[in-house]
Amino acid sequence: MKSLETHLRALRATGRKALVPYFVAGLTPDWIQHVEAAAHAGADAVEIGIPFSDPMMDGVVIQEAVLRALEAGTTLDSLCAQLATLSTSVPLIAMTYYNIFHHYGLERSAGKLQSSGVLGAIVPDLPPEEASDWMKASTSHDIANIFLVAPSTPPQRLGRLARLSEGFCYASARMAVTGKSSESGEGRRVVESIRAVSDIPTYIGIGISTPDQAREASEVSDGVIVGSALVQVILNGGGADEVENFVASFRRSID
Repeated sequence: MKSLETHLRALRATGRKALVPYFVAGLTPDWIQHVEAAAHAGADAVEIGIPFSDPMMDGVVIQEAVLRALEAGTTLDSLCAQLATLSTSVPLIAMTYYNIFHHYGLERSAGKLQSSGVLGAIVPDLPPEEASDWMKASTSHDIANIFLVAPSTPPQRLGRLARLSEGFCYASARMAVTGKSSESGEGRRVVESIRAVSDIPTYIGIGISTPDQAREASEVSDGVIVGSALVQVILNGGGADEVENFVASFRRSID
């Protein structure tokens, strides 16, 4: 079992619901301080978005953040060097697209992530049928592979995704790109479908933008992922204090 899954299963055993905020690496010069602020506010793991020019899963908020990060010169090398300076011990999970790892080299990418303290990876455009090479490289560096299950995922494929997932399984609440939503979506149904075939920790993401939505999602899952709403705070000029207050409000709600 990968280190990330061991950690998250132990967390679940305590009864605590996991809170996983998402950041775009390199969005601001002080983005590392934002990650540390989130950990201080009660984040149980942190998702680090590695900027890519064509983020097909992401909505306008994260697209804008990625563009700014790329214009600032953010690369896999630069962000990993910054991650290595983090003063927090919360697990880190990379989220990016396969093109990044393919061009950098699979073994090299996995090693770079591991040396930077990253324990997991979400690669939404890499289907399991084509993931064997990456999974081999990531396994040699203790990087957990996390797959997404959508509301439209058919039962047979859902079972395969759940069984292949390591660390946690990502339950998408909506058939949409990332972004805010006023609807609760289908997170409950997706989580129930995953739990019918696997006991891996299961977290709901996509569209969770308020503490109330997070509380509702956490009642039927093992944790929640909060992305676009937090990234918007930073795009609006929010610093570490604003990030800490934002994450703390979600922590209070799901507790």
